[in-house]
Parts: sequence; C-alpha cells; structure tokens
Amino acid sequence: MRVLVVGGGGREHALGWALRRDGVADTLFTAPGNPGTAALGTNLPIATSATGALLATAAEHRIDVVVIGPEAPLAAGLADRFRKSGRAVFGPSAAAARIEASKAFAKDVMAAAGVPTAASRAFTQIAPALAYIRAHAEPLVVKASGLAAGKGAVVCATRAEAEIAARGMLEGGALGDAGHEVVIEDFLEGEELSVLALTDGERIVILPPAQDHKRVGEGDTGPNTGGMGAYTPVSIATPALMARVRTEVLEPTLRELASRGAPFSGVLYAGLMIAPDGTPNVVEFNCRFGDPETQAILPGLAPGLTNHLLAIALGDWRPESDVITLQRAAVTTVLAARGYPGAPEQGAVIDLPHVWPEDVLVFHAGTKLDAAGRPIVAGGRVLSVTGLGATTVAAAARSRGACERIDFDGKTWRRDIAWREIARAGAA
Repeated sequence: MRVLVVGGGGREHALGWALRRDGVADTLFTAPGNPGTAALGTNLPIATSATGALLATAAEHRIDVVVIGPEAPLAAGLADRFRKSGRAVFGPSAAAARIEASKAFAKDVMAAAGVPTAASRAFTQIAPALAYIRAHAEPLVVKASGLAAGKGAVVCATRAEAEIAARGMLEGGALGDAGHEVVIEDFLEGEELSVLALTDGERIVILPPAQDHKRVGEGDTGPNTGGMGAYTPVSIATPALMARVRTEVLEPTLRELASRGAPFSGVLYAGLMIAPDGTPNVVEFNCRFGDPETQAILPGLAPGLTNHLLAIALGDWRPESDVITLQRAAVTTVLAARGYPGAPEQGAVIDLPHVWPEDVLVFHAGTKLDAAGRPIVAGGRVLSVTGLGATTVAAAARSRGACERIDFDGKTWRRDIAWREIARAGAA
C-alpha cells in the first residue's frame, strides 16, 4: 500500500519504522518528515498545517491510507478533509479531537460520563479564576485548556504560584491561544500511567501501558515537558486495573463522545493518575499516539500493529483480541537541546553513529541536515533512543549506553528513565 504519515517528530519516525517493519507500506511518504523518516521512504516538504497541499499531494501520489501523527492538524480537521476527499485516514475528526484540544470540553465529557478525574473549574476571565484559586486547597494545578505541546500544565505548591500561572496564561499570553481558557483542578496523588487504545468508535483494543517522564530533571524535578522518556511494561498495570480502565474510563468516554455526534476513530490516549486506592483518575486525554510513548511501545511489540491502523482507516477492522501484549521490554530516553523546554538552542552538529545493535533504535525528532549533510539540532527534543531487552533493567541499560555514544553540544537527558520500575525490580 501507499501510505502517507503526517508529521515530522519522533512519533512519526516510529510509526514509519513500524509500517516498514510490518510490511504494510510498500511505498511510504512522510510530510514533512525528518532525516530519520527519509531513510524509510520519501519526505515531502509540506507543513502539517498546509491542508490544501497535503490533500493535493495525497492525490498526486495516489495515497491509499493517511496516518496523522500530531494533535494540531487533527484538531484543525485534517482527518475530516481527507475523508471528505475520499481518502482513508487513521485519526479522529475535529469534533472528536476536542477531547485533547479543549481540556474544558474533556472535563465536561468526563463529568457527563462519570469518568473519575480531579475536581475542576474552567475560566476565561482572571478575576473569577483568582477568586477560585484563593479559596482552593494547596497544592493545585493550573492548565491551559488548549493545545500547548505538553507544556500547559503547571503543578503549583501554593496558591501564590497558581495565581502567577493563571495570570501568565490569561493576562500575559504565556501560552498564546492555548491559554485563553484555563482549567484549575485538584492535585492528584499517585503514579502516572499512559494507556493507549485503538478504536473504531465501538470496539477497543488496548496497547501495553507505558509510563512517561514529564519533568525535565532527574528524580522528576523541574518544569513539565512534552516527555523526557518512557518505558513499558509497567508492573502496576495489572489485569484488574486495566479492566477498570476499560470499563470506567475508555468505554464511557467513547459512548459519551458518540452521543454528542463525535464518534472517535483512531487511538485514544488516557493519561492516568493511579490513586493509592487503585482508582484510575484521568489527568488528560490525547487524540493521538503519545510521544515518546510510541517510541517505546511499538518496538516492544511483535510485528503487526500497523495492520490494525490501516484496517480502522479502511473501515474493515475485526480485531481477534481486545488487548495487544508486549514481546519485550522497551525504554526510550529523549535527548533534548540545552534550554528545553523553554528556549532550546539550535544548530549544534550531532555526532550520531550509523550502526546500532538490533536491541537499540534511534528515532529522529528535532533534527535536520545542514549544507554538508550532517545532522544538526533543530528542535527541543532532538532524538529518542530506545533500548530493548528481556527486562526493563536490561532495556534501560541499553538505552543509557546508546545515549552515551551520541554527542552534541548542549545534550540534555535523564539517566533515570524507568527508575520506578527498576526500583520495584530491585525490591522484588
């Protein structure tokens, strides 16, 4: 088949790699792609926001299926435009993508569906937001309601910190349009878990859960980022817990979206906080594959996942099981640029080995080639380095070892990805 992947980050490199590994994409295009995706097929220099150009190039190259990676084009209705043009596409409609594009909308859906989540209020004006904060218990969380590339949630130890965050978004335009509405919510205690589920709006197949590392610094310190690493499997994701996630989170959310005329087809990502009593509280929903979770989950699976994506896109999905299990453990470490997540430094030349062992994969994200054909830093998160192994401990060691072999000025990374799982393995 002729497949077009829309996007240019590490997630899209991993999706392209899986499409190639599974033998699904005879011909692979990526728009705009990166130096990593160029090794898998043909990059098309088209921005993810250039809807007209994407539609035209899909027609020109006789694309059979489009796989949309990032959230912004989904929220802007790219999947709708492709479907209207008669093109098969994996990704939800703009109406369904609001589950990520508007945290206020997501909270309303969860309230109607009875999905466990933190108590919250949404505000577009600063005065009532400040009044709510001043009466709120500490700590608390201030979130931009719109799309903020994973940087829109501020965990505030005090009400004073929350006031600063709310003023920055609503008055200072700190996050642009994403912060024109804010959600202020209770702080949730527990351990995070990322659950991704393939769905056609009715059937659900749950992928192996992962755990993301949002904070920039080791020991989970510093500001939130788009993700500094992820790993799978996660031992707290027991069969009993996953059964609760299915019945208490995924199924009621899909029913509620469908009842609102926004059936969800694609991959629904539930970012959860597992409370000490085992309740799977929803922190956020995403309307697409996670980044960097995808770079860990896909390599850990046996070949075949991308057949599900194409079957959903083509409207001919008949899954044989309601879960997909891991073949091996995977740990992904993100190499970021100095200054990330604030103002990452660009342009450093990357010393990147050309040959890796079979248990190491390097996915490009924020890279491009300079005039001499050398890879250089061109984004905040530069590379995702995935190690594979029979155990999380072994996979983490391979990921760290590979990261040591890659060099560029300003290289920033966490050496403790999967630390909770490694600690549990040591205590076992």
